[in-house]
Amino acid sequence: MIGGPLPAGVCAAEAFGDVGPAARVALFPAERAAVAGVSPERLREFTTVRGCARAALAGLGAAPAPLVPGPLGAPGWPPGVVGSMTHCAGYRAAVVARASAYASVGIDAEPLEPLPAVVAARVVGAAERAWLREDFPPDGPPCDRLVFSAKEAAYKAFSPWLGARFGFQDFTVRPYPDGTFLAIPPESEISLPLLSEGPLLGRWSARSGILLTRLLIQQSKT
Repeated sequence: MIGGPLPAGVCAAEAFGDVGPAARVALFPAERAAVAGVSPERLREFTTVRGCARAALAGLGAAPAPLVPGPLGAPGWPPGVVGSMTHCAGYRAAVVARASAYASVGIDAEPLEPLPAVVAARVVGAAERAWLREDFPPDGPPCDRLVFSAKEAAYKAFSPWLGARFGFQDFTVRPYPDGTFLAIPPESEISLPLLSEGPLLGRWSARSGILLTRLLIQQSKT
């Protein structure tokens, strides 16, 4: 499952391409309106990832609901639920959790290959490059893509949580070879109560040519 085994109370579903039950779900009218006029490929992608979301919600015991992108680009979720969706070539997935336990969720899937150099230069900061040289062997995973994916997952978690948009240089991630990554929110936006129990630790994994990352932000118990 995306980023490795999931903790209790978190549900996920995935599809390898636009086939199977997830690809055949009926869209709600609001969802159809959100993709009116898009290409057939984009419509299939949009439908399948929402099929994954419906399956994940069912695992959580939540009823299906329209999942329409909001002002920040993240989909709206049913009351009491937080979640995230992702798609890349040949893969779609969704992860959901109860809002009583988690403040936010972010996931991302990417092809397991290096980023174009021009993109890597915009995404990976100097500190992150130094960490990658320190922590990963030369024959390890494509580290620039790993940073990109971890930042995508972190953005999807940070943006709804903090109610703002961010650029790739606005926050930092530090991947580790053990399949985890540290996510550091934009300093001016850190909510101390939510961070009081420790750093934000995400997870990553690679399989079937796909790099998968996730970040689950737990609610503070205070």
